[in-house]
Amino acid sequence: MCLAIPARIVELLDGERCRVDLGGVRKEISLALVDGAAPGDYVIVHVGYALTRLDPEEAERTLALFAEAGIDLVAAAEGAA
Repeated sequence: MCLAIPARIVELLDGERCRVDLGGVRKEISLALVDGAAPGDYVIVHVGYALTRLDPEEAERTLALFAEAGIDLVAAAEGAA
């Protein structure tokens, strides 16, 4: 199953990469597809790439829905590239 997850950018790295927080797990992902992202922004992450920026309120609602549905974001993040 493929899952696109909202994640908060915690650090910009060299090149077009950043570190995000996915349910307490920190992952490095590519920002090649998203312009102007900054620490604190939420992005939708799929297979190691940020696809788009996301409004913080929408990100929180989406994360709450994942939790309500019993989706374990830590397990999903640990399996993500």
